[in-house]
Amino acid sequence: MLNICAVASHGTIVQAAEALFITPQTISGQLRELESQVGSELFRKEGRRLVLTETGRLVFSYADEMFRLGIELQDMLSGRTQGTAITLKVGVAMVVPKLLAYRVLEPVLQMQDPVKLICHEALLVDLLADLSVHKLDMVLADSPINPTLNIRAYNHALGESGITFFAAPDDARRLRSEFPVSLHGQNILMPSSGSSLRRNLEIWFQRQQIEPMVVAEFEDRALIKTFGERGTGVFTSPTAVEQDVIDKYRVEVAGRSDEITESFFVISPERHIKHPAINTITQTAKNDLFKSCCW
Repeated sequence: MLNICAVASHGTIVQAAEALFITPQTISGQLRELESQVGSELFRKEGRRLVLTETGRLVFSYADEMFRLGIELQDMLSGRTQGTAITLKVGVAMVVPKLLAYRVLEPVLQMQDPVKLICHEALLVDLLADLSVHKLDMVLADSPINPTLNIRAYNHALGESGITFFAAPDDARRLRSEFPVSLHGQNILMPSSGSSLRRNLEIWFQRQQIEPMVVAEFEDRALIKTFGERGTGVFTSPTAVEQDVIDKYRVEVAGRSDEITESFFVISPERHIKHPAINTITQTAKNDLFKSCCW
């Protein structure tokens, strides 16, 4: 049953085999056996991809639910009968600021029942692939899952935050008096091209008729802050973690904008969250970290 879930999520037997660490021949043989038992084909070809037939979708829905319930049962038995910590496997999208990820996940370490937190950082598309085959319990992302993806997962909005512009202390004090006009021609550190924040920043600069000097761009948001701390240029971070940035990187606020926002989501296999740790994460984020936001 796990094989049909993997093939449905990845679209090819080869990619499914790589994700499951088995040979394509093994998956092909097991799928043929399952189709023989069901009495109908489970996949059809569309170009180079395999897509579920109507029967395949029915089998997939039951298989996915069986695995989800099995994992929940395993976690509950591990936590209750053996007295060990419940494991929460989290994928963090690379574009999510590290300080914000910590603030979102930190409440699970304060829960009355012990939780063992396992974090994995990667591109969102790779994390969603792992989520689809139950290698992860949830994904923390800055965008909802694309509805065109053939993955059974659900978006849970945590909140949104405006943007704060930071700089080394001397630069920040100079820029504050005439912000945002003072950003014109100013050295700035930007997130990588193609990210939602990069697009929103560029639109905002155009609207304000500001042309900053982009001296570097980064995929790693923590690396941006390290460069900014050294006075290389202005950088941004969600206002929700403004004080955390000031304390950690010894920078000051150059200005703020509520016209540019970043949204954050938990993506999980559950439509209605039952996992106690994920429920703690979502409720604490909505009530505390993003308490001024409306959804």
